[in-house]
Amino acid sequence: MKKQIALICLGCLVLLQFHQTGCTSEPNQLSEQEQLQGFKLLFNGKDLSGWQHSGNWKVEDGIISRAGKGGSLVYETEHVPDNFELKFEWKVGEGSNSGVYYRPGQYEYQILDNNKHVDGKNPRTSAASIYFCLPPSHDATRPVGDWNTGRIVCQGTVIQHWLNGEKVIDLDYTDPRYAWHVELLANRGGDLADRGAKLSLQDHGDPVWYRGIKMRSISDSEKLKRSDVKPAELSDTVMAAEQRKLQQIMEKRARQQQKKK
Repeated sequence: MKKQIALICLGCLVLLQFHQTGCTSEPNQLSEQEQLQGFKLLFNGKDLSGWQHSGNWKVEDGIISRAGKGGSLVYETEHVPDNFELKFEWKVGEGSNSGVYYRPGQYEYQILDNNKHVDGKNPRTSAASIYFCLPPSHDATRPVGDWNTGRIVCQGTVIQHWLNGEKVIDLDYTDPRYAWHVELLANRGGDLADRGAKLSLQDHGDPVWYRGIKMRSISDSEKLKRSDVKPAELSDTVMAAEQRKLQQIMEKRARQQQKKK
């Protein structure tokens, strides 16, 4: 009887740990299914081989983290395929901001503490958004300090963002319903049709941690599971603040262009 109770308690502890982290015990290894799907490990869990930085990123206990100021961490081994699936795990400190850039320009999966950072007030700049373009359907983040699982799937003109196993964005950027969103990102300096970037983890000056970074190419013939994911709505107050921010961005760009003349 005591043995049975001990086994039950052990099982509960394992389930509790999984619930708290939301991740497997070996995030920097490929599962058998991932190997069959063609995933590759971009981070070996030991060092930053294949990545470029200015000495401001480090690896400890199989986790990538910032070690100081110096800029983004860039995967130099290869460009991101046009059609791909990217999986990664992330967590942030209180009030932290970072991002995963996977296509040229301002093309970002937002990493954020939604509760404390100012960008969390606007769904369009909250965690798992296509930053300053399309908001996720809802806030699916875990508490600060817990691991989150991120996933990006791109094929043709379709972009999907997942957070903690939930699809929060399913966008075909040629869909007329989202023309305004696409134009908004273009005004910020991003073109959703661009391809050929190197994967980049943003250094925004805040504590952030990454692990379990895996990617595979997707063929044109592979059928994606599409669903009607409705973006979160923005309040009038948030929209007004967003327009002020956009105006500042465009004025700054105009000044920079004027200096180049």
